[in-house]
Amino acid sequence: MRLLSLACLTLLAATLPAQAPATPPLPQALTRDLDARIARVTPKVVSWRRDLHEHPELSFAEERTAGVVASHLRALGMEVRTNVGGMFSVVGVLRGGKPGPSVALRADMDALPVSEQTGLPFASKVSTQYNGQIVGVMHACGHDAHTAILMGVAEVLAGMKATLPGTVTFLFQAAEEGAPDGGAKAMIDAGALDNPRVEAVYGLHTWPGPTGTVSTRSGAMMASTDNWRVVVHGRQAHGAQPWRSVDPIVIGAQIVTGLQTIVSRNIDLTAGPAVVTVGGFIGGVRENIIPDSAVMFGTFRTFNPTARQTVRDQITAIATQYAAAGGATATVTLMEGYATTTNDPRWFTRASGVLRNALGDSKVLESALSMPAEDFSRFLQRVPGLFFFLGVTPVGRDPFGVPANHSPMFDLDEAAMPTGVKALSVLALDALFNGVTAMGTMK
Repeated sequence: MRLLSLACLTLLAATLPAQAPATPPLPQALTRDLDARIARVTPKVVSWRRDLHEHPELSFAEERTAGVVASHLRALGMEVRTNVGGMFSVVGVLRGGKPGPSVALRADMDALPVSEQTGLPFASKVSTQYNGQIVGVMHACGHDAHTAILMGVAEVLAGMKATLPGTVTFLFQAAEEGAPDGGAKAMIDAGALDNPRVEAVYGLHTWPGPTGTVSTRSGAMMASTDNWRVVVHGRQAHGAQPWRSVDPIVIGAQIVTGLQTIVSRNIDLTAGPAVVTVGGFIGGVRENIIPDSAVMFGTFRTFNPTARQTVRDQITAIATQYAAAGGATATVTLMEGYATTTNDPRWFTRASGVLRNALGDSKVLESALSMPAEDFSRFLQRVPGLFFFLGVTPVGRDPFGVPANHSPMFDLDEAAMPTGVKALSVLALDALFNGVTAMGTMK
């Protein structure tokens, strides 16, 4: 998950409004079989998660992780494709014993350049070079759990293969943290949703919230994410003679201040929140030298196309015009990233009903809008489905008081993992046994 800032956590509101289930509950015999299989696979899921946590790999480098996944899927008798889209993404296809619909389940596999400080017995000790620095590598966003959970789902459903009416495609995605491109686009371009043609797709993300709950919402759920970079080109001079310079640091500081007015004065916040963040400001190498250039970079998040375009236009205008006013020039680069993660309201009613049937009404919560972004949005642009958060905060702990995603102290309650396995499993089984309503390709 692309979480450059996690100041705005998901708020877990009341349970979702009660609705009549859009589809009938799964047969009791099937549910009992499912629960028994989940109980048997849970120790393996925990073990896989700990192994992956101890051996994290950054985006575009998930070679070991992909190997673990591919070996597991092959052992289950699936059709397996590796290096999908020119990355380490893995696709496994489970063809049921009977004809029927086609559904996909997705997990992301990459870790982050974070030095772990949890003290766990299976804590990461991995380090690598990243952006010219030696950094630690850590599963600080729960992707180790996502991968292990989906490996568990794969084993559960593979054990039911003979009775399954349809096909399940397992999408183990590389480089979710690799915005602006990320791994989902490469998988889609490589045909991961086309052979077989996927009709519905589901995914989850570990998140602050009571263990054993899931939270989701209809419509926009997570923000779009775009990156920006501004280079101010001035004129270098001695620090004792600033009148001989065109000072890019002073101009850059004015640009940083100007950027703060975009959200407060140009965005209709009644249509959805927005964030513009300056993530870095680099200029100069010595106390008595005014440099010839300064570099700034950051991210912006929005929830609708109008706000997204407004932010793009305003960043360009503020940077170039402030630079011109100071006698400098500015080069502005805007990098389009992930779209808004949007649960199709027509599909949401059915999918949330399936989760309530399986987990109980009190375990399915409504999430607030979340400013972080997700590469899963690209799958939802192609086919209907549902993205949801899996609560991983231990009982008795405040979800807003525990270390958040991307923290070096981030950890999760492994007791939540069986809920993740069950949630993805029942969504897949519902689509296979009750059919996939023709929703059409989302625009």
